[in-house]
Amino acid sequence: MSITAEKRTALISDYARGAADTGSPEVQIALISERISSLTEHLKIHAKDFHSRRGLLMLVGRRRRLLDYLKRTDNERYTTLIGRLGLRR
Repeated sequence: MSITAEKRTALISDYARGAADTGSPEVQIALISERISSLTEHLKIHAKDFHSRRGLLMLVGRRRRLLDYLKRTDNERYTTLIGRLGLRR
């Protein structure tokens, strides 16, 4: 269910704004989106896993707050990010 180290470094290098960037909203949103897709696949198999479902809902809320922050501060970065990730809105 968790993200492998190789996948994590690949996501960070794809969405980083600079060479040593690991904490920008783009990187955080990309990592959270990967965890959300992983948990979604898990819950398709294990429908009664309510603890993981709560974790998924918390991740969705965290991603939503980060997206709202990015939209509020820099709308251009927001639109390019949701286009790259394939998110609705």
